[in-house]
Amino acid sequence: MRLDLTRYRQPTTPFARTFAPEEVTQDGEAYRIVAPVDLHMDVHKDRSRFRLAGTARTELELDCSRCLEPFREPFEASFDQRYVPAVSGPGGEREVSEEDLDTSVYRDDGIDLGEMLREQIYLALPMKPLCREDCAGLCPRCGTNLNAGACGCTTAWEDPRLAPLRTL
Repeated sequence: MRLDLTRYRQPTTPFARTFAPEEVTQDGEAYRIVAPVDLHMDVHKDRSRFRLAGTARTELELDCSRCLEPFREPFEASFDQRYVPAVSGPGGEREVSEEDLDTSVYRDDGIDLGEMLREQIYLALPMKPLCREDCAGLCPRCGTNLNAGACGCTTAWEDPRLAPLRTL
């Protein structure tokens, strides 16, 4: 999934492609892609600098942080990423500017679109994915999923260190 930059001669060129989930996914990800990934973007060229601006859409399967059940969530992200050629040799130190935060490097006249898409997905993932806002989670004693029904555990907790005070 490499974007061949030698094919782009115009200042702005539209690009649209649909990728199969297995083309984007890598092992060990915190999510699973369960639908084709639609990528629509404009490739802006300025000499050896490129800017990719567009949107990516798919559907992800995540694990709920409370009940640990898998759930599906639609994914749509807009991006505006700049690319400059990798400099070989010593680059020297310099202060990072605000523009550098949206800038990546490319090598061998190509950009790895899979890496760019995975980065956009990770940036858009919720910090604590929930299957629904009112997810009850798991019982801390028996591990029953409280969304499916109540368990028979007692909810009252007593500190064993304070038990001797009950005799007073």
